[in-house]
Amino acid sequence: EVQVVESGGGLVQTGGSLRLSCAASGFAFDEYVIGWFRQAPGKEREVVACIYSKNTYGNTYYADSVKGRFTISTDNAKNTVHLQMDSLKSEDTAVYYCTATDDIVVIPLVSCPRGSWGQGTQVTVSS
Repeated sequence: EVQVVESGGGLVQTGGSLRLSCAASGFAFDEYVIGWFRQAPGKEREVVACIYSKNTYGNTYYADSVKGRFTISTDNAKNTVHLQMDSLKSEDTAVYYCTATDDIVVIPLVSCPRGSWGQGTQVTVSS
């Protein structure tokens, strides 16, 4: 069973930076996708970014709203993914959820698959 544990998050001013981390375990295969979604109050959960475990073309995906500001990276030795969030805006305020799956993955990534979820971590951007 795939499990994920998130860390990071907190309160930051507009234009600031935060880094989220997600440690995953329980993969049956060495090919998997770990990603981040977020959910603001009163809104549906939406994709943020995700990354495939192999370094190949199309192994990352970003939502248009975060392209150029967020960077996702992986430490495969630790099955850990980091989401570096820069130039944060008030609209980035949400609970951020990590998700991981080793089900069949189609590369290049054109969206982020949903798998096992973490408990979520709050990110608040104040103006």
